[in-house]
Amino acid sequence: MANFLRGKQSGIPNDLSAGIIPELFALDDIARYGVNSQISAMAYDPVQSLLAVGTNESRFGPGQIYVFGQKRVSVTLNLPRRASVKDIRFCAEKLVSLDSKNDIAVFSLESKRLLTSYAPPGLVTVLLTDPTLDWAFLGLQNGTIVIYDLDRESLAPCRLPNFWRDQNPRARANTIVTLALHPRDIGTLLIGYPDGAVIYSFKQGKPTKFLQYEVPRGAPGGDSDPGAANTVRHPKLTHALWHPSGTFILTGHDDSSLVFWDPRTGKVITARTLQDTQVNMPGAGKASFGSTPGTYSLKEPFSRIAWCAKQNPEDTGILVAGGSPTTLPDKGLTFLDLGVTPNYATSSWQVLSAYFESPKRQHRLLTPPQADVVDFCLIARASPHYAGAHDPIAVVALLSSGEVTSLSFPSGHAISPTNQLHVSLSFVHPFVNQIALSHVQRTRWLGMVENRRRGPDFLMGGAGMTHPLRRFAKRNVVQTAHADGTIRVWDLGHGDEIENAAVVQVDVARALDRMDDTEVTSMSMAGATGELAVGMVSGDVVIFRWMGNPHFGREPLVGVGEPLGGLTDISDRADPALKEGLLPLTLLGPQQGYITALSMSDVGFTAVGYSDGTVIIIDLRGPAIISRSRVNEVAKPNKRGSIRRSNSQAQATTESPTVLEFGVMSLETDDYSSILLFVGTDHGRVLTMKLLPKGGGGYTVQVAGVNAADGAVLAISPVNVENGAAADANPMAVANLRKGLKVNGVILVTTKAGAMIFRPPSAKGAQKIWDSLMCLSAAVVEEVEGRGTVLVGIFGDGSARAFSVPGLREISRAPINKILDVARLSEAIITSSGDVVGWTGPSEIALLSVWGTGQTLPKSSDKMFNPAAVIPPRPTISNMEWISGTQFVSPSDLDVLIGGPDRPMSRRMIEQSRADEQQQRRDERSAGRPSVSRSGSSTTTPQDESYWGYMQRQLNERTEKLNLVGDSMDQLQENSAGWANDVTKYVNQQKRKMVMGAVQSKFGL
Repeated sequence: MANFLRGKQSGIPNDLSAGIIPELFALDDIARYGVNSQISAMAYDPVQSLLAVGTNESRFGPGQIYVFGQKRVSVTLNLPRRASVKDIRFCAEKLVSLDSKNDIAVFSLESKRLLTSYAPPGLVTVLLTDPTLDWAFLGLQNGTIVIYDLDRESLAPCRLPNFWRDQNPRARANTIVTLALHPRDIGTLLIGYPDGAVIYSFKQGKPTKFLQYEVPRGAPGGDSDPGAANTVRHPKLTHALWHPSGTFILTGHDDSSLVFWDPRTGKVITARTLQDTQVNMPGAGKASFGSTPGTYSLKEPFSRIAWCAKQNPEDTGILVAGGSPTTLPDKGLTFLDLGVTPNYATSSWQVLSAYFESPKRQHRLLTPPQADVVDFCLIARASPHYAGAHDPIAVVALLSSGEVTSLSFPSGHAISPTNQLHVSLSFVHPFVNQIALSHVQRTRWLGMVENRRRGPDFLMGGAGMTHPLRRFAKRNVVQTAHADGTIRVWDLGHGDEIENAAVVQVDVARALDRMDDTEVTSMSMAGATGELAVGMVSGDVVIFRWMGNPHFGREPLVGVGEPLGGLTDISDRADPALKEGLLPLTLLGPQQGYITALSMSDVGFTAVGYSDGTVIIIDLRGPAIISRSRVNEVAKPNKRGSIRRSNSQAQATTESPTVLEFGVMSLETDDYSSILLFVGTDHGRVLTMKLLPKGGGGYTVQVAGVNAADGAVLAISPVNVENGAAADANPMAVANLRKGLKVNGVILVTTKAGAMIFRPPSAKGAQKIWDSLMCLSAAVVEEVEGRGTVLVGIFGDGSARAFSVPGLREISRAPINKILDVARLSEAIITSSGDVVGWTGPSEIALLSVWGTGQTLPKSSDKMFNPAAVIPPRPTISNMEWISGTQFVSPSDLDVLIGGPDRPMSRRMIEQSRADEQQQRRDERSAGRPSVSRSGSSTTTPQDESYWGYMQRQLNERTEKLNLVGDSMDQLQENSAGWANDVTKYVNQQKRKMVMGAVQSKFGL
């Protein structure tokens, strides 16, 4: 009976929800955007052009690995157990991770699933892989190294003991802190312990050098502490890495010193910090003084060091995170551009020392303030070798705040993630403060592709799978406001094919002509025109319009503009790099109070509500302000009041607008329709304002009336009583006003305490109280198949409920707190098509649909691995090193040294051998000769040799080749002994002439 009475009281003759049955209302988990927790690790694969990030475990979920490719291509990989990701490495077609539970997980990029997991016999402190190897080197806390076979998914028989303990049994800390393979000689491994570094040779099966850094008495050391200058110190090692050519070794220590070594002799070339040089020499001066005389400044610890190489591997530089004095006002990375490496054979010790002490250039790559860089990931151009630092074009830095920032390399210019990184990474680049969603016409959105100058793309891997096309004339276009005053606009989709996956960037800070006080509080976008209104915490309102930039390519002279009725023209503040896009149009300066509500209509009007109760209406055809009024003055108290509170309570505090909504319909006292603005307040009152055209152009605003509901207004939905469609202010509805067409409509007002349906401005209508529940978000939703219209609300008990219109009878409910964060349910957005967008964590949102079947989040069907992308050959030793006696060990030879001769061939080696055999047959067939195998027997058809016989033959050949390496080098030494002696004599003669020439020049001879 109550439902029947509400239908009569509301003025809606028919049940608009008659076709909705409870079975239709069920939540489908469609998609996720963002990352579920703080990022803890990053890795980049230049061959596949993929970026992977790992997250920490938190109350919002376990640690996960996200792999991102081009556009919207992404896949999420789950760890074998609930844990945090400590490290991730790309290794050919695999992805290897180390988590906080000490598990090594191996994922396949091709199948996007977990291949295997391994629990090592000890706590893993370091993980090392190489793209050309099937081995994962695991450094343990007890100082030993175990090697895991990624191909055979088992532990290798090779195990390296704690070499430093053998060298110094009294050493206390023997944990492995770093591992690095020689960039050109894969048979040499650099092992870092807290007390020093060890160079280990797989060829010789033993350590060849021990490197321990000692600061003698009188030397300042890296920390320049005068209190410790009279003692001998051994700073703890934190980093150890190779020069790209393997000619030198760099170690970083806990006193912020960088020590350069000669691996051939095991001696220190020089030691320095980022500011001082020769810090290991007694009496050396220091430059890092404190803020007052006689003091010294503390330095940040090293968090990451990379020895980078340009296109020429001999042209190098060192990128350092940390090591700077804590007194520096700015934050960032430090890059030492060393230039071309001197020739080791012909350079003196002084030349080598000066090379590291006096770089060509040293500069800072600045990052956002108030946060330190804890890690970074280099974006290499093409090659994965040289520890991923070969010819990098960009660097992605991870900050202590959990945010990421991307910089060009080596210049250090900030790179916007817009259309460069996946939209999920933009949620932490920097953090998102506010989110809004608009229904934009599909044709309008397809044309909103901005034309902006930017650098080369570095995420081009993967291939997105085709999704089903659905009948949605409007797109879910989301606007995310970030902490740096940037807004990104992109299509969230409906779980269907996204035709325009591009992101539109809006530079609010530039439009305001300031870099501080740029926090966004509200956004509203017009679905028909694409115009965007942005409200700031300072009270400013910036309006953007899609248009071309007349100042493209040049920096305009920014002025204050000409005030037009309280508005400022800011069209000259467009980004010169943007040729076409959302450009600033006009600025409404601060008023009395902050912005509490904002609405951009599809017909050229913008409404702004402030905390002091002021409501301003802007006509963008001017633009001009056509109305300025206060809610307290125009909305007189309603005598009917509320059954839940008195009018005196309603007027106790300042009344502020909470909802602004435009519509087109006929008022209860009018026989025509007009453009209306409905204003809902935090006191539960609804004000109706009428926009009427006036002679000579323009519009006037009249207050039509006021009505009262219970509780603060959450949503106002104009509804056409004939068909249940939205009676919003769209271009077609406004055009029909000239034809005299009437829209018979009502508004459905949802508050925290209840809902009310009435004909504006002040009809009694029908009302429903939520009893003990509190509504947090609501909207009128149309069923996709056109079965009817319902009111959907999200309530404080963690449920989503559907109510009939106009009876407001509960049809069905579904739990939503299992997916969304309960603490942020009030920020959830419900669209008119039945999609729900809400936060699942600090930096992740979920897209749900109320018209579903209860399905869980589907797995990504995107393809991540491209088998046609071939890893380039690993760099090898130079000819001079080979002539001087350095034995070359290939990855195949290392497989035998680590796995033993009984290890079967890996899948990668089998494929390579097959490819080599096929290429040999093609070459011999083209030459007209019978195919002959490497063992000497004639090969007529591939069927003459069995598969296992083929494998055994290849294994025997590789073993024989490795055994012949020593004999070949002995024979080479005998054949070239005379030539080598001549070379030695010539070098000695040149050195003697150089010394004598210097002496003679001193005496003027």
